Amino acid sequence: MGDRHVQDARRLLAESLAGPAGDGLVREARAAVAELGCTRRLLPLVRELAAGVGDPSGCALLSYRHVLGFDKLLLIDGGPRHMLRAHVWHPGRGTREDIHNHRSPLASYVVRGTLGMELYETAEPGADEGAGGIDASWYRESLSGEESDWLLEPAGGARLRLVQSAQYTAGSGYALPSHVLHRAWCVSAGPTVTLFLETGAGRRRYTDVFAGFGAEEPHTDDAAERGVAKKRLEVNDYLAELSALAELLADGPVD
Repeated sequence: MGDRHVQDARRLLAESLAGPAGDGLVREARAAVAELGCTRRLLPLVRELAAGVGDPSGCALLSYRHVLGFDKLLLIDGGPRHMLRAHVWHPGRGTREDIHNHRSPLASYVVRGTLGMELYETAEPGADEGAGGIDASWYRESLSGEESDWLLEPAGGARLRLVQSAQYTAGSGYALPSHVLHRAWCVSAGPTVTLFLETGAGRRRYTDVFAGFGAEEPHTDDAAERGVAKKRLEVNDYLAELSALAELLADGPVD
């Protein structure tokens, strides 16, 4: 098997994200991930990668089972410029994400299933809970290196307000600037698959994570150290997950 689809994806990402900045970059990222997320492009791309095309050992090192119930599979590693991942969300595994933002602008396209999404903004202390204000513990999440575990530094308390709630079905998507607070979860009865593009532009040193909502700690393996271990995949497991993903994609966009 050749690498035509891998090279085509790399070329599309490089050309789409090379020039624009700000809102223009967000729009281009959304268009790129929608193009790559259609079955005629994504399925042969995943099949090539599952056959070992590209750098499976390097991609496996940056692929892991997230503590909040979804698997992150790196497809295209553009280094500091961009990363294209498949997120496989499993119903009934884990909980909703902690509210968070990202280091750089992102775009996501729902390939299969349904994804729930909430957007938040910071609220003034004492905001009415009935109007959507909730108390949360604020953490700054950072990495000591690209392959490192997450480190959560307590940054105090915060008050957040829900500003939007939506569901994204197969064929729809969204793009967000890096600072936007949000969380997502699997809504469908079967697995939900999203294609996720991190642009790498204007990368922030840390992200903001808001957790607790009445509890004292975020989702950590060791709350005392505020550390969260990444459950990385071995190469064989990574290739097996790609093969399973290709089977999901071949079944069609809905459960």
